[in-house]
Amino acid sequence: MKKFLKYSSLLLVILAIILSTPELLYKNEGNSKSIGSPGNGQLENPYLMPYSGKNFRYFSPLSYYILDDAYLHSKVNATLLAAYKECEETCEGMKFRVMECANKAGGKMLLHRTHQNGLSVDFMVPKKRGQQQSRWLDWIGLWHYLLEFTDDGKSKIDQKIEIDFETMGRHILALDRAARNNGLKINKVILKIELKDDFYATESGKKLKQKGIYFARSLSDIVNRVHDDHYHIDFEIVQ
Repeated sequence: MKKFLKYSSLLLVILAIILSTPELLYKNEGNSKSIGSPGNGQLENPYLMPYSGKNFRYFSPLSYYILDDAYLHSKVNATLLAAYKECEETCEGMKFRVMECANKAGGKMLLHRTHQNGLSVDFMVPKKRGQQQSRWLDWIGLWHYLLEFTDDGKSKIDQKIEIDFETMGRHILALDRAARNNGLKINKVILKIELKDDFYATESGKKLKQKGIYFARSLSDIVNRVHDDHYHIDFEIVQ
């Protein structure tokens, strides 16, 4: 009897966890519908971004399982997965972090003015120490937003760690190609204004500039300051 009660209690705990975290059983199917704009919109039939893949991982279990911030449009989901697949070759050995996408039904999201219609995604900047990827700052979850980088891309915690602008550019190039294959285009990239010169000095940055991918040219002070640890991308449906 004691053993039965023990296993019954364990089963109830497991069931409670599953019911309180619907992401564990969520199934992506059909097509999503975005309504309105990134700053005033909704999302119908959302897709849930996988928590992890071969070369990427969602940045925070709290954001993913509790705050429900990893939902997006089906076309954006396909775009992200295809881009990471390409990066397995163009950025061999690199591990990426996806940050907030959208709430399950879209609409307002904590600490964000946009991300409301499932077509916006934040990406953690890849970082390096010398010629090697540096990942220890990737594990701090939501606290990552408090990280600060100098105007030439060096971490204020450890200036030997700096933004890997080349890898970042290769990732955006992969996103651009994948978006076009999935009926989307990159509408806008937001990165701290002072970081753009170093970004455009890289080979991949030059290619993005030649392609005419739009990077925000003017931002409010607070928006500018918080986009040093990550880059924000708005996609647009074209078909």
